[in-house]
Amino acid sequence: MTITQWPEDERPREKLMRCGAGALSDAELLAIFLRTGVKGKSAVQIGRDLLAEYGGLRQILNADQAALASAPGLGPAKCAQLRAALELGKRYLAQKLERDGPLTSPSQAVAFLTHQLRDQPREVFAVVYLDNRHHVLHYEELFRGTLSGATVHPREVVRSALQHNAAALILAHNHPSGVAEPSQADATLTVRLKEALNLVEVRLLDHLVIGDGEFVSMSDRGLF
Repeated sequence: MTITQWPEDERPREKLMRCGAGALSDAELLAIFLRTGVKGKSAVQIGRDLLAEYGGLRQILNADQAALASAPGLGPAKCAQLRAALELGKRYLAQKLERDGPLTSPSQAVAFLTHQLRDQPREVFAVVYLDNRHHVLHYEELFRGTLSGATVHPREVVRSALQHNAAALILAHNHPSGVAEPSQADATLTVRLKEALNLVEVRLLDHLVIGDGEFVSMSDRGLF
C-alpha cells in the first residue's frame, strides 16, 4: 500500500499540516523529503530503514553523500534536499542568535555553536562577534584544519574583529575526536589571542571547545 492509499489523517504531509512538524516521527519527516517510495516500500518505510541502518537523523544527515545516494529510494537529488534542510537549520539558528537579546553569559551560545561545529569532520575555528552590549553581530568560521588541528593566525582574528566593528568575541573550535578537553596548545593560543585583541581594545569573553555532547569553557577553567 502506498502512502496515498493510507487514511488521510495518517499521511505525513497531511499530519504535518494539521498537527505541526513536531507531531511527526523521524521516519515521517524523512518521508516528506523522499516524497515517493520504491516498489514494495513506502517513503515512510524507507525512512525507517535509513534510521535503522545509520542509527538516527544526525548520522543520516552527516553520512557520506555518495553512500547515502546509493540507498534505495534516495539518489543525488534527494540527498541534496536533505543537505539543504540541514543548512537551512544552521542558518536559522545563526539568525536567531543574532536576533535574540544580549548574551549575558557565553554559555548562551553553546547550543548554537554545538549545532554548528559538533559534526564537522575536521577541526574548525569559529568566532562570534559581539557589540559593546553583547548583542551578536555575526558568526564566522574563520579557519579550517585537519582531524588533529587548525592553524589559527591571531592577526586574522584581530583583522576580522575590526572589520565587524566588534567590541568583544567568543571563540570556539571543535575536537573531531568528540572529547572537549582543551590541550596545552589551545590554552597557549588563547592567551596569544587575548593579548593581540587587547591591543585593539576588543575583549575576549570565552573560548569554547566543542566535543560530542560536551563542551569546555576555557574562561570557566581560568585558562586565559
